[in-house]
Amino acid sequence: MFGAGGAKTLVAGGKKGAPSLTWLTLPEGYCAHYFANVPTARQIRFAPGGELFAASPSTLTAGGAPAGLGAIVVLFDDDRDGYADGDTLPHADGGPPNLSRFLDNDPTVQGLLFANDSFYYQGSPAGSTAGTSIFKLPYKSGQRSATGTPETLAIIAYDGMTGGPATHWPKTLDIADDGTIYVGNGGEQGDPCTAALPRPFLGGILKIGGAGDPLVGTPVARGFRNPIAVRCQRGHNLCFSLELGLDGSGPIGREKLVPIRQGDDWGFPCCATTNVPLFGTFSDGGLPNCSGVAPESVSFVIGDTPFGVDFEPGLWPAPYKKSIFVATHGEVGSWIGARVVAIPTQSNGMPVASSDLDSSMGLTDFVKGWPTSAGPQPQGRPAAVAFSTDGRLYVANDQDGDIFWIAPIGVGGGGDR
Repeated sequence: MFGAGGAKTLVAGGKKGAPSLTWLTLPEGYCAHYFANVPTARQIRFAPGGELFAASPSTLTAGGAPAGLGAIVVLFDDDRDGYADGDTLPHADGGPPNLSRFLDNDPTVQGLLFANDSFYYQGSPAGSTAGTSIFKLPYKSGQRSATGTPETLAIIAYDGMTGGPATHWPKTLDIADDGTIYVGNGGEQGDPCTAALPRPFLGGILKIGGAGDPLVGTPVARGFRNPIAVRCQRGHNLCFSLELGLDGSGPIGREKLVPIRQGDDWGFPCCATTNVPLFGTFSDGGLPNCSGVAPESVSFVIGDTPFGVDFEPGLWPAPYKKSIFVATHGEVGSWIGARVVAIPTQSNGMPVASSDLDSSMGLTDFVKGWPTSAGPQPQGRPAAVAFSTDGRLYVANDQDGDIFWIAPIGVGGGGDR
């Protein structure tokens, strides 16, 4: 627990063998609690019955995460002690815990969604490692293993890499209040900025599974290099994506948190933002016109790598009530920028303008403590965040697999377990 002046208090009675979280720094009045270990936990989502599902892909990722289980893991706390039940502690020999697997043998699983009495997930067709498919299974609250034959809802085939596999293969997805399902599709670092129009749709946001949507999805917004996270906010019919900008493009380039809107162009591969070209000239001559690029209100420096996002449901006290929380993965190799930040929202659900490109618009650092030096990183690397219905914020690390939760003392069991 974190008390007055940031003083840390270690509460007695924790589970034997649970990793220490004393390296964390939280705001006054909040506590952190270890929950479970899932190798390469890249995405986490809560099921209707309260179970936490974690995607653990075994396909290596562009960000350098180790190979995971190639499975979807289901974590539950039936005994209500604040820890996931079963064999969920990291093993001393380095081997993975004996975790309960909802679905197995899918190397590229990452996107997860519960909606319409169904479970949707990203994966690969049998015998493939493409990671291009979105599957749908019937799902009942409390179900802890997959049953039935998956229905292929979409095959997202837009790829900027000619003659080779996509680097940015994750397809994260969510459902808006109006029932629209959105999914992200990555472009590639080397996608060319050319004067020839129209440019092909590569990195962007699509809608899938609706009336009239083709199997490849219907393009909604373009101009993304890597929309690594797609998440919808309840009550305002708003959905957002985190966009990872062009590597090496700082200080002109930036990462972004952007709303998903029909017809928006967010600039890549030609523009960093409105009226700011990424390059002096097109690869085939001429100067990029960036006047039509949508302006972002939340931006991060290149290398912060905003990776996971969720929305506080209104159970926390000010100043974090109704805030948007973003896990930043940090710079590859140095981990500089790794943290969880909080972004306040307006009454309409949109974020307050925030940026760490401008010191006068600083983002609020909510969780800190990850190392900022090259070499082995014993504290992992924050990758995903998700709020439970009782108000706890769960944070997953994809390097060491640890998942822990954070809550204000007295909310969601905070300080009581």
